[in-house]
Parts: sequence; C-alpha cells; structure tokens
Amino acid sequence: MRKLLWLATLALVATPAWAAILAPSDVNRLRDVSDPQVSPDGKWVAYVVSTPDTTRDASDTHLVMTTWDGSRTVQLTSRGKESESHPRFSPDGRYIAFLSGRTDDGDVEQVWILDRDGGEAQKLTSYKGGVDDFVWSPDSKSLALIVTDENPAASTDKDKTKPPIVIDRYSFKRDVDGYLGAERQHLYAFDVATKTGTQLTTGPQDEALPAWSPDSLSLAYVAKHGDDADRFEDWDLFVIEAKAGAVARQLTTFEGQDNAPDWESYPAWSHDGTQIAYLQGGPLKMIEYATHALAVIPAAGGPAKVLTQSLDRNVLNPIWLDDGKSIAFLVEGDREQYVARVAAAGGAVQRVIGGRFFVNAMTKQHNGKYALLMGNPYTPPEVFAWTNGSLKELSHQNDWLSQVTLGHVIDTSFKSKDGTEVHGFLITPPNYSSGRIPTILRIHGGPVWQFDYNFQDTLQFLAAQGYAIVAANPRGSSGRGQAYSAAIAADWGNLDAQDVLAAVDDAVAQGVADTAHLGVGGWSYGGILTNYVIAQDTRFKAAVSGAGASNILAGYGTDQYTTDYDQELGQPWANTDTWIKLSFPFLHADRIKTPTLFMGVERDFNVPLLNQEQMYQALRNLRVPTQLVIYPDQYHEITVPSYLQDRLERYIKWYDTYLKDGHG
Repeated sequence: MRKLLWLATLALVATPAWAAILAPSDVNRLRDVSDPQVSPDGKWVAYVVSTPDTTRDASDTHLVMTTWDGSRTVQLTSRGKESESHPRFSPDGRYIAFLSGRTDDGDVEQVWILDRDGGEAQKLTSYKGGVDDFVWSPDSKSLALIVTDENPAASTDKDKTKPPIVIDRYSFKRDVDGYLGAERQHLYAFDVATKTGTQLTTGPQDEALPAWSPDSLSLAYVAKHGDDADRFEDWDLFVIEAKAGAVARQLTTFEGQDNAPDWESYPAWSHDGTQIAYLQGGPLKMIEYATHALAVIPAAGGPAKVLTQSLDRNVLNPIWLDDGKSIAFLVEGDREQYVARVAAAGGAVQRVIGGRFFVNAMTKQHNGKYALLMGNPYTPPEVFAWTNGSLKELSHQNDWLSQVTLGHVIDTSFKSKDGTEVHGFLITPPNYSSGRIPTILRIHGGPVWQFDYNFQDTLQFLAAQGYAIVAANPRGSSGRGQAYSAAIAADWGNLDAQDVLAAVDDAVAQGVADTAHLGVGGWSYGGILTNYVIAQDTRFKAAVSGAGASNILAGYGTDQYTTDYDQELGQPWANTDTWIKLSFPFLHADRIKTPTLFMGVERDFNVPLLNQEQMYQALRNLRVPTQLVIYPDQYHEITVPSYLQDRLERYIKWYDTYLKDGHG
C-alpha cells in the first residue's frame, strides 16, 4: 500500500513487477474521498466517499467514519441511489448532520440528522428550494443555513407543460443550475429542537459561507450588495445577529473579492470572538487571475490586516490554532499545496507540512488533532490523521492501485521561447526504460489552475497505453503568483501556447518524445488552448479538443462568463479587435491540418456545445479528419460512469489511429 509519511518527502512501497497496467474500465474502480471532519472528542473522522455504480450508471456518494487510530471503519449511510454529503458533527458530539435529497423533494437537498446513540437518520429541514449549506452553532442548538428561494413557477408534475422561462437578470445562466430566475440563496438561523427557521437576510443577492461567533449569537457570511449585484464580483464580509429583524453590518469595503464563495473557504472567528480571519482577493479587473491572501479584521469593525501579502500565493482554509494567537491555513504553491501558519499579529509565514504531495483539505478539532485530505502522484487523495507532526492514513479507498504499475511521474523545468521558466511533469509509460515514443501534450483547464502533485488519472490512463505524457503549467496557471497567472489576460493562445510547445521541445530534448508521433489535447480551457496550438503549429498528428471554444465572439451571452468578459475583454462592440484576435482558431481554421476529435456535453453552460459544433463544422468543411462526440444530459463536468469510460476509450482510439497505426 502506498502511504504518505511525515518525512517532508514521499515514501512509496514498490509495486510488484508482475502488476497489471491501467485499463479504461478501471476508471470505474476509482473512488473519490472528500470533506474529512473530526469529531469533537477527537476519536473519529467522518468523510465522504463517492463510488461509481456501473449497474445504475451513476455514482453513489455516502458517509464513512474511521477511528482516529485507524482501527475501525464504519459506513454511516448506504441507501443505494440516495446520496449524502457534507457531514458535520454537532459540537456536543451527539449528532452528525448531513445533506441529502432522500425524499420526494425533487432534486433539492435537505439537512438530515443522525443520533450517534443509534437509530435512523431523520429529516430536519423542508425548504422547497433546498438547503445548499449549513453550519452548527457552537452550543449545538442551532444551524446556520443557506437556503435557495422557492421557485413559484416550478412544478413537480412531469406531465404538465412547463411555463415559459422569463429572463431579466444580467448573469442569467450557470452550468448545472441552468437558466437563473429571481431566486436567491439566503441566510437562515434554524432551531434544532423546534425545527423552525428564521430568515435573516433578504434581497436580490446571494449569501454564502456562514460562520458562527463563539458565543452562538452572531454569524459572519459573505455577500454582494449594491445595484444589480450580477454585474460585479465584489464580495464582502458581513456580520449579523442570529435573530429576527437583525440588521447586518458590513465589515469589509475592499474593492475586490473578499472570501468569494468559489474559494470554498469559510471565515474563521478567533476563540475570543474579537477577530475574523478571511481571504482577501485582488482587484476586480484581475478576476480569476488575482491571488487571494489571508487577512484578519476586528469583528466589531475596523481596518483589515493582510498577513500573507508578500507570499504572492493563493491561501485557503484559515483555522485558528489553540493558542488563539496564530492561524493555520493551506498555501497553493508550485505544483504543491501545503500547510502553513502565521501569527495573527503579523510576521513570517512558516511552512508546517509539505512535500511532493498535495493537501486538498484540512479540518481541526480543538486539541491539536487535524484531519488532512492528501494526495500524491501515485495515489488519489485519502484522509490522514495528523497530530504533533505525525501522520497516519485513515482511509484506504484506492488501495487496489498498489497492484497496478503506473507511469513514472517526473518533475520538469524548462525555458519558454522568451526565456520564461516553466514547470510541469513528464509521465513515462509503465515499464518504460529508454528511447523515443509517441507523446501526448496534455493541457489543463482553468486556465487559472495547474497540474499538481495529486494523482492525475487521465494522464495515467493515457500513459498506460504506451504514451509519454507532457503536462505543463504554462503562464495563466496558478501556483506561481499573480503576475504568472495574469500574463495571459486578454491574450489567450499566445504566451501560454509558447509555453506548452516549449514543454514538448523539452520532452524531445530529453530523448523521450518522438517528433513524428505527437498528439495534443485537453478539456475546458485545455480544449481552448488545444485549438490555439493546432491553429499555429502543424507538428501534431492528432488532437482531442474537449469542451473547448475558438470563436470567442460566440461566447458572449451564450455562456456564464459575461462579467469576466466585461472586466478582461470589454464589450465586443467597444473592443472588437480583441475579440477578433482571440477568435483566430475559428477565423483561421484553414491553418489547421491536425486530425481533431471534438467532444462536448449537451447541457454545458460553461463552454456551450455550440463552440465545439462550430469547430467541427469548420474542419469538416475543410476536409480535415474530424469527429464530434456529444454526451447527452451532462454538464461541463461529466459524471456518468459509462461516459467517463467512453471518453477515455475515444481518447485512446483517436490517438492510436493517428500516432500508432502507420501514420506520421
């Protein structure tokens, strides 16, 4: 079994020489572990496990609990297709609450509660719009809820004709959620004993990320207030008393994102209730390219103090340490994510735990015990108990991988065309020794994301077919500071294309990549950059462009990024040259000679299907070998197990056809 050991590096148990290699069907054996939570007594850790069910062609998501010493594991929920998530212990240790859509509430989720003394789980809430998030109060008497307004036009009668969809919002569509109406997500205080809720906030804006004060009397949360909040991303931190008629106080006034919901990082009250730790983003015009830092602000109001400004790295998940004077948090670095700490009064940031692995999540129980969700290049994230520098693996959901020979993951560093240093990975096939072999450049999505030390399943599946995989983090990627991320602002397909092409050159220089048998591909922005690459370089003999776009003008009003376009590109009628420049893979599709497989999903509001249809039609018109594959009833991220396997098999078939079967 592969384990992470606290030696600041990774120790791996050798894989038997006779072990098998990955097959596409093995994607159905991968289990996703998430959201570890430590019980108040420090004796248990609850977490979520998602498992593909090939019989129903769906994923089952259930709750599991393991003792702190790892000696016993129990499955808390197992009701077939009725999935559960978001486990939270009540602070007194009596209950575990969770979210589930177990009953006839349609697709919406409610809070359920499980008495740890025994018995079946009971439904606690019954909101027509559903509960999106909840947090226990420190006295265990109340929950803070984020509840979606009821849609009065919604009907559970499947035989009834649906009413027209009326749009009057600036940002009117969102992947998975679909078309957006007037419904918003608001903050409630819910009394557990009486099962009654009090709505604390109203208005045409959403609230998110509630956090209780230590005395259980007030809540911190984030929201956007102002005229037509859809038009900007200026999230701010607010505090409100948890009682009817209370008026919220706005704590932050920074013109940028304060603790944006997308960062999934809750504000954290100090033990004495006098300060709140939170995340402060960058200027609004920097959108996702901005780096967010750790800050503290007086709960009573006053100026904020940024604690990690000089770090120039994204931070997440602040947790006050037991001394009440220091804060632990996660730092996203170059391919890694590690645990750090800093004094609340300011000072140097200290790395606490890190190495060639990635800490995906961290939760704490108030006696120095932490639960970490950690992955490495050869093992998907698992739950670890961490006490006083000692780590112990608690979950073992993917131990079957210890019997599989995986590709070897090598860190790379090289210079781009203009001399910029770029980092990434080269993955060689299982049992590879030397020589030039067919090679695939794989491009990540985002673009503000990165290939990191987590287990990269798609890369390993492709490597198992005998391909070397080049996985670079070009400019635009996260992990190396704001300037590195923002280098591609309004200039997509230029510097980042140079960087990924330099990654291929590096693999050639290393004696691995065969220049006559090169492929390229990616999903989301990975598909977008794939289109940019093949429109300016003909060295690739096969490409796979998934959920990508090329005619950027076609995105305006058809995808969910209107506010991003406003900040980065400007309006098409006011800044037409920029929009046309960024659309060159479509407007100059005649430059593309690479056989390209386009893939998309039917209900994608992130990068809508029309983008893939346009590029497919262009290459078909130009008689360049192409195909379009559409996955029905799916959103931007595919979730149906058979589709995930099918996608892998189509990747492999397309590359095999043009890179192995006598082509090139």
